[in-house]
Amino acid sequence: MLPQIAMVAANCTPAMDKSRFCRQPACMTSPRLAVRALILHEDALLLVNAYPGGKSDLWCAPGGGVNRGTSLPENLQREVHEETGLTIAVGAPALINEFHDPLRGFHQVEVFFHATICAGVIDPAWKDPAGVVTDRRFFTQAALQGIRFKPDSLPHLVWPGTCRAGLHYDPLERIVP
Repeated sequence: MLPQIAMVAANCTPAMDKSRFCRQPACMTSPRLAVRALILHEDALLLVNAYPGGKSDLWCAPGGGVNRGTSLPENLQREVHEETGLTIAVGAPALINEFHDPLRGFHQVEVFFHATICAGVIDPAWKDPAGVVTDRRFFTQAALQGIRFKPDSLPHLVWPGTCRAGLHYDPLERIVP
């Protein structure tokens, strides 16, 4: 088991966007690193649908790829703000998750952090500047049973009574459509 790592961001200011790096499989020489936020607010978990045009019904925690030269918490603050309009405080890491698409040569490693909302509300009119996230909403633990989401361990990371303490690892799995 990995040791628990305690870390709390000092402020709630969204990080400045840095230049983007190539994310295409042909450019991959190592896995893509991404960050995701576990935001439990009023007993509901914030998830996003990151499939333009509603191509999939799969939901995931908000977040995305990291930019070099910027800390993981700063990247997470930027990504969550881009996708949801929310300003967050980043807490301790909770999960390292990885998935891949062997046919495309894609491999992603994600670090999930606990986070809390400092400012903002979910606005249906909010537009992700990259156009990737098309929907964002809060799901209760019961509502999660009626949707597809990844990774499967999400409920066990956020709700009291099911929450596992410390930093966890979800083994490599194939990407799902």
